[in-house]
Amino acid sequence: MLILFTLLYRQTDKGRNSAPWCRHELLQMDALELPADRHRGWYLSLMAPNTKGPTFAWLDPSRLYCNSKALEDCVKDLISPFLNDTIDLVAGIDAMGFILGASVATVLGKGFLAIRKAGHLCVATDNQNYSDYTGKEKTMEVRLDVLRPGVAAVAIENTEGGKWIKENYKFSHCIPEELQSQIDQKRLDSFKLLNN
Repeated sequence: MLILFTLLYRQTDKGRNSAPWCRHELLQMDALELPADRHRGWYLSLMAPNTKGPTFAWLDPSRLYCNSKALEDCVKDLISPFLNDTIDLVAGIDAMGFILGASVATVLGKGFLAIRKAGHLCVATDNQNYSDYTGKEKTMEVRLDVLRPGVAAVAIENTEGGKWIKENYKFSHCIPEELQSQIDQKRLDSFKLLNN
């Protein structure tokens, strides 16, 4: 089985929820400190909103990656549905998927396959067109010599593509149910507290 890491984008839900971990004191904490309560999804409060405009993703997870326990807990939550499966390889899509995918591969003791933007691999590849978070049409490519049937995926948003993945593949995500509508709206209530 191959586990694929990517983020899917598009607003779909107008609901609004608040999670107990989205408190002001968590957002004021140093990115390297740990909260007393490390329940599922606590690390999402380390993410920051896009402040540079529509050519960038709607959130920035890099603070989460800087905190070793946040990254560890996130990876643990992502791989939990696959613990009893035979995993051959972990793949990640350029570029956020590289960090999570490589982290998961390391924890599982498996190799990592980078799915790149077209034109970056110098070996035989297969290509797939897609729309990125800005709506721009792009092409990604993957080397052919290591792929085998059987893919699982990480899908965090309930977009058309995310729903299709959830209906057709075994999937995982690290989003607590009470935050799903916020993710689908490309926002987190915790973002409001970053400006205070």
